[in-house]
Amino acid sequence: MSEILPRIALPEVTLTDAPLEPAASGDVGAIAIPVHPAPDAGAPRLGGAGERIADRYGVDLLAEASARADADGVAGTSGWTRTVRLPRALAGHPPLPYEDLPAVVVLLGWGDGSPSAARRAGLCLGRAGAGLGRLALTLGDALDAEILRALVEGFLLAAYRMPRTGHSAVPGAEPARMLSLHGHVAGGADALAAARTAARATWLTRLLAATPSSTKNPEWMARQATALVSDAPMTGGRLAVEVHDEDWLDRQGMEAMLAVGGGSATPPRLVVVTWTPDRPLRSVALVGKGITYDTGGLSLKPREAMIPMKTDMAGSATVLSAVLAAADAGLPVRVSAVLPLAENALSGSAYRPGDVVRTFDGTTVEISNTDAEGRMVLADAIGWVVDTLQVDDVVDVATLTGAATLGLGRHHAALYADSDDLAAALIRAGQDAGEPAWRMPLVEDYRSALASDVADIGHAVKDPKVGGGSITAALFLQRFTRQVRWAHLDIAGVGRAGKADGELPAQAPTGFGARLLVRWLESLA
Repeated sequence: MSEILPRIALPEVTLTDAPLEPAASGDVGAIAIPVHPAPDAGAPRLGGAGERIADRYGVDLLAEASARADADGVAGTSGWTRTVRLPRALAGHPPLPYEDLPAVVVLLGWGDGSPSAARRAGLCLGRAGAGLGRLALTLGDALDAEILRALVEGFLLAAYRMPRTGHSAVPGAEPARMLSLHGHVAGGADALAAARTAARATWLTRLLAATPSSTKNPEWMARQATALVSDAPMTGGRLAVEVHDEDWLDRQGMEAMLAVGGGSATPPRLVVVTWTPDRPLRSVALVGKGITYDTGGLSLKPREAMIPMKTDMAGSATVLSAVLAAADAGLPVRVSAVLPLAENALSGSAYRPGDVVRTFDGTTVEISNTDAEGRMVLADAIGWVVDTLQVDDVVDVATLTGAATLGLGRHHAALYADSDDLAAALIRAGQDAGEPAWRMPLVEDYRSALASDVADIGHAVKDPKVGGGSITAALFLQRFTRQVRWAHLDIAGVGRAGKADGELPAQAPTGFGARLLVRWLESLA
């Protein structure tokens, strides 16, 4: 794979008040029509200008879809999609009424019309439109900007393809290259721009996390951050990057990062990317776990558990993407993305169970499991942030604990916060972004499980009878936040796809958290 990430080429999306006219559709590969679910004792109906378009085709499209259906689902509900491919006239026979129209019509379940249903409709449209080039969708006039944004986000996310090495082409049809939307939406241009910024953030997070660790190490991540900042669009402010090497870490007393990276041939890095608007309303720090590969160290993982560990830096990719999105949108919030980057490798210089390590703020930590390395690099980074950057809020993002996956599965991130207001704002942002988080308790009684006889704190719980591994990890991190408002987002479950899902193969990075953070930053503005 190239040293440079694959270019992010999002499909083009346009919005026009002009009604969709099939006869003037030119090179459109397919026309899409919303289908609303049946009301009580009724039948599903075509939305937008669907009835007029169906009349122009001279075909009962819903009946065609029913006759050709090859999947389960109730017509018009969220996630229901039918692609109707109409035949052309045979040679020597009279032309059919729709001969000059696109031969493919995508019927798109609109569900309850909520943003979440619209985002799912956009995903379905993007997947159904693969290989069809250009699509046109009739919306009608009853859409608001939030629903439009969700629809377009879904469509753009469906166009993502996993990066691939070698000579063979990416399997499957090419994503649609263009979508024209027909209907009036107040604030539509802003909604399209916001959807594009959010989808790009998710794409970038996925691409960084999907890069194999034969290419990706702390130095590579630092180079990518520098290149991305250099090329980033920005409005009304300044974007800057600082890369700190192992000598700087040693001078700062960041022994935790140095310990985790000590077993690797590629030393750790601390990268700080800062968006400073002309007139900031608030200052926040986003800290992302950046373990570019995790063997578990001397507490070695099983082979099967190591295979997806190239994605163990998804937290750092998430916060990097979020700060770039803030600059792209020109948000009036000062955002510092802090990336503690290290490779947890196995060698004679690796740190050991039983070691005592001193963190940036002077706390001594007894090591009991070298596979719990993420909290160590975060401890140094969070301690440095609260001591140095003078921020109002700190939010860290990490693929931290398998316990979060056991508790919440792969659809909700585990959220911990020491402020009800901050927790509520992040949960609301996740709902709006289609990236839900569930607030978990910081159980005071569990703090004693981190006690140590030889250091200020134990790095992980040693008693196998004590559960709540995600909670105790969050309690460990909270120690380093001092009085700054703090939240911790454990994305171990949601950061990777459990099974193949649309454009994402099994174990692929999902990019979870980037859109959530973008929405939260927007709310601060």
